[in-house]
Amino acid sequence: MKQRVALKRQAVSRKTGRKKGKAPSKMRYISSFIGSCFLKVVFFITVGVAVSMAFLFLYEYLLRSPYIRLEKVVFKGIDYELKDELMKRANLDFNLSLLAINLRDVKSNLESHPWVRDVEVEKRFPHTLVIKVEKEEPWAIVAAGKLYYMDRGGHIFKEVTDSDNLDFPVLTGIPLSGQGMEDRLREAVNVLHVFEKEEDPWSLENLSEVHIEENGEVSLYFLFLPAVIQSRVEDLPEKMGDLRRLVEHLNNSGRIHMVKSINLNYREGAAVAFRKS
Repeated sequence: MKQRVALKRQAVSRKTGRKKGKAPSKMRYISSFIGSCFLKVVFFITVGVAVSMAFLFLYEYLLRSPYIRLEKVVFKGIDYELKDELMKRANLDFNLSLLAINLRDVKSNLESHPWVRDVEVEKRFPHTLVIKVEKEEPWAIVAAGKLYYMDRGGHIFKEVTDSDNLDFPVLTGIPLSGQGMEDRLREAVNVLHVFEKEEDPWSLENLSEVHIEENGEVSLYFLFLPAVIQSRVEDLPEKMGDLRRLVEHLNNSGRIHMVKSINLNYREGAAVAFRKS
């Protein structure tokens, strides 16, 4: 019996010894695993930083690389005078490469010029920047306190200066602010379109003034005609035939110089007012 008890105690002692020996083994495994992961993380961070620094260095080099440096700017669609003004407004740095040129900033700078409607900027490697400019074209002059150019789309884009061309139809009765501004500009554009299709003497070249009323009526003044012509804007295209025949008749009868006004706002025909003799 004593021998069996001793054997059992030895067995228990062996089992207990093995269990106690496992704990240090697991700790070493965990420590080794954590250390390995830490080294991997440090390695990947180091590699990432090195790659980022390499790309940053390469990017900085390319921004000032002499192999793709900006050396030439080509303007298309404008004259030399406007080219010089836009060159200053573009604010380009010829010490930088084409990669460093921000096309959006260049476009925005140039389109702020009153004579520029639209701009396209293109990089042509290795050394050229091509700038295509669509210039504003005046179609009429809006008189509203000051004189302003209006384009074919009915947009006011520039104040007229002393050196600007004044040989355009003058639009009056148009406010520069308020709800009625766009409506009257649109009506003025419709009137100009009518006479753009006409031949002399009813062409735009002979149209002196267009006065737009708030009620949609228009008063027209021509260089060759001593009378004012009154009509509704929407009726004007259909009334042009009657107007041409009436003025021709007044010319042939020798009474054209006596005419004060021609009112086309009648369903049939027109009303002519004569000056008192």
